[in-house]
Amino acid sequence: MTGGMAAPLPMSNHTRERVTVAKLTLENFYSTLLTQHEEREMRQKKLEKVMDEEGLPDEEKITRRSQHARKETEFLRLKRTRLGLGDFESLKVIGRGAFGEVRLVQKIDTGHIYAMKILRKADMLEKEQVAHIRAERDILVEADGAWVVKMFYSFQDKRNLYLIMEFLPGGDMMTLLMKKDTLSEEVTQFYIAETVLAIDSIHQLGFIHRDIKPDNLLLDLRGHVKLSDFGLCTGLKKAHRTEFYRNLTHNPPSDFSSLKSCMYGVVSASSTSTSICTYRDVEIYWSKGIEGRLETFQNMNSKRKAETWKKNRRQLAYSTVGTPDYIAPEVFMQTGYNKLCDWWSLGVIMYEMLIGYPPFCSETPQETYRKVMNWRETLIFPPEVPISEKAKDLVLRYCTDAENRIGALSVDEIKCHPFFEAVDWEHIRERPAAISIEIKSIDDTSNFDDFPESDILQPVTNLTEPDFKSKDWVFLNYTYKRFEGLTQRGTIPPTQSWAKHKTES
Repeated sequence: MTGGMAAPLPMSNHTRERVTVAKLTLENFYSTLLTQHEEREMRQKKLEKVMDEEGLPDEEKITRRSQHARKETEFLRLKRTRLGLGDFESLKVIGRGAFGEVRLVQKIDTGHIYAMKILRKADMLEKEQVAHIRAERDILVEADGAWVVKMFYSFQDKRNLYLIMEFLPGGDMMTLLMKKDTLSEEVTQFYIAETVLAIDSIHQLGFIHRDIKPDNLLLDLRGHVKLSDFGLCTGLKKAHRTEFYRNLTHNPPSDFSSLKSCMYGVVSASSTSTSICTYRDVEIYWSKGIEGRLETFQNMNSKRKAETWKKNRRQLAYSTVGTPDYIAPEVFMQTGYNKLCDWWSLGVIMYEMLIGYPPFCSETPQETYRKVMNWRETLIFPPEVPISEKAKDLVLRYCTDAENRIGALSVDEIKCHPFFEAVDWEHIRERPAAISIEIKSIDDTSNFDDFPESDILQPVTNLTEPDFKSKDWVFLNYTYKRFEGLTQRGTIPPTQSWAKHKTES
């Protein structure tokens, strides 16, 4: 027997996980305390600024401060109450995707109308989407401006994650484009300008959207743009990287980062860079059984291409495959990318608005990938669709190498482009929208498709996923309650609020 201390026993996976959970719990607790304090100070400063701008007398200021203090106290009390599915009445399914769906709901105690996004936890774990949904939740908390759809609450149960967001009855840009053959340059200028401001607003917060497409540009009841669906968004925090959760759970990457998942345009993050599979992998995967399918589409004129694209577009939007049409070429490569990939996507959308279909659309995803990667040869403007040189130049400045892409210096580089010379950037959102939206009521869903009911909200009887419960801690601190959401209880009924908003606009 030798002297000295014995070597420490290796830590079991169970103990290691308990340590990790404890560490994250403490980090989240103190981080939340700090955030709440900062938010409260910001609300107080905002109140003081508004009162100064209105030139209120001291007596009125004292009254306002007292009212605000009562609201803050009420907010702290209501934050301690548990929010759940039973607090909302489901009215209609208005959207469905690969990992869940969106429903129109009404909060029972206030009568306010919201859009409820529901995500299945099991799918988030299996497909390694935890980092992405964490980034989505975080950006919706941080983005408090006019250009991003507002989230009021987030919560969870054993089966699902829930995001309660403002309902935008104008539908999305995809639906608008499907109703129109093309948009005029004046209308295109309006929507592209608003989207520039929307994208820049999340870039300023340190996020990259990575999934800019017409489906994710929502229209409010006045017809103005709001950015949504941050399911592929990535940020600068470690919790927004897939590798972070792999390290915490000590698991190897799941097959989600395998070839087939990469084909679908789903981006998996790593500790160094964020990339998906190579173009060569895409080519191999999609090359089977597609001979002879492309020639017909390639020989179509622009009108027929637009008709074919729109015929298949909606089905593609709701499939698990998605569409690679709007993804920048550097995203498909393993060399990393930055926020400039969002500007490429905007250029593709602008082309679609003016021409009637995106520049790289094809009959198969394989051919679309090929066109994107060879954009120098495939980005062509059809001669039968006349557009101005200013518009054409802006599209080409968006859809080019990242280092030469417009916006690389700053967003001001985009704003100064001649295509936007008539845009009043400071007041664009206060002005009438380029196309007015016909809305009968705040819960009007006429601009959305109809979907059959699903079992996503059915009570959980038996979780079949063997490792589900042990991994549920990765959703720690997902719950959120916005100040405005809890303190507006019973203030303005939904119908009156909608009528007031329409009158003011």
